Amino acid sequence: MARTNTSEAIESLAAEIGENVYIDVAKWHLYLRDAKLHTVVAEKLYPLLADKSLDENQVSKVLQSIPVKLGGGKREVPLVDLLPTQCQVNLMDLLEEFQRNL
Repeated sequence: MARTNTSEAIESLAAEIGENVYIDVAKWHLYLRDAKLHTVVAEKLYPLLADKSLDENQVSKVLQSIPVKLGGGKREVPLVDLLPTQCQVNLMDLLEEFQRNL
């Protein structure tokens, strides 16, 4: 039962992230849902929320650990390098709100 609730929580978190967080490439905004990155981000960040260990440094480390392939895989860039500062702030706000509602 708890596993289903965790899966549902991760799906809900992924949906929130996918709709509100984007990467910026040449002033184009590509939402994480469209880039198919929202689920992996949610899966990696959810344990921080569940353990009540959410902080900006931990989130940054998680985002640093997620590679984004560019140019058909010719290059990989950490997700954190593609998120504008405002999106990182929005992500933290979203995560804090989500954690309060757990």
